[in-house]
Amino acid sequence: MKIKCVAIDDEPLAVKKISAYIQKTPFLELVAECRGGFEAIDILGKYKIDLLFVDINMPDLNGLEFVKSLADKPYIVFTTAYSEYAVEGFQVDAADYLLKPVTYGNFLKAANKVKNLIDLNANSQKESIRATASHLFVKSDYKLIRIGLDEIQYIESQHEYIKIHLINSAPVMTQLSLKTIEEQLPCARFMRVHRSYIVNLTRISVIERNRIVFDGKIYIPVSDQYKEKFQAYIDGNFG
Repeated sequence: MKIKCVAIDDEPLAVKKISAYIQKTPFLELVAECRGGFEAIDILGKYKIDLLFVDINMPDLNGLEFVKSLADKPYIVFTTAYSEYAVEGFQVDAADYLLKPVTYGNFLKAANKVKNLIDLNANSQKESIRATASHLFVKSDYKLIRIGLDEIQYIESQHEYIKIHLINSAPVMTQLSLKTIEEQLPCARFMRVHRSYIVNLTRISVIERNRIVFDGKIYIPVSDQYKEKFQAYIDGNFG
């Protein structure tokens, strides 16, 4: 599976160069190129992005401020013409830092570093979850917890963790990605409806203005990326 990327730079030639490098690299996929952080925020709200190539010195919202504002950060590689930003870039957990003009060799080195981090994280997460036809077993606070699939109402992404919300019990926190747990869940019963949410389809009773409502007070948004698939489920089961 390819690493989904966004290139962000206010300089047209610079963003085109990074975009071309992404398209040239077999394990990367260019989802969008953006001329600033505000445009990128809109893309992140619609798509699940794995990696951002972000210029630091941009007007209105610089790259560092943009990355600090993100609640659910993808991997970050900063690009800039100013080497003095390097230390501050790594303070916001950037995977790497590229000094302009960016050569393809340096770009590929940074891309491979991110790929290795993703592969290591995926292997580690697979060891933290097991599934059967009716249950999940997840690690939480050094314990292995058995969760019935029927008990799950929805699952929420929270930075490096997910929160599994249950019907009659307290939520369970575990250090997994939403993608990892999604792969373990039966697609006939669970659906990703937002980059931050998976819902138990059998627990849905109220839908209001493109939002799933649980218990009259919990609103789960259905984002544009997943709206067509969710609507097809609704039409096929409640039409």
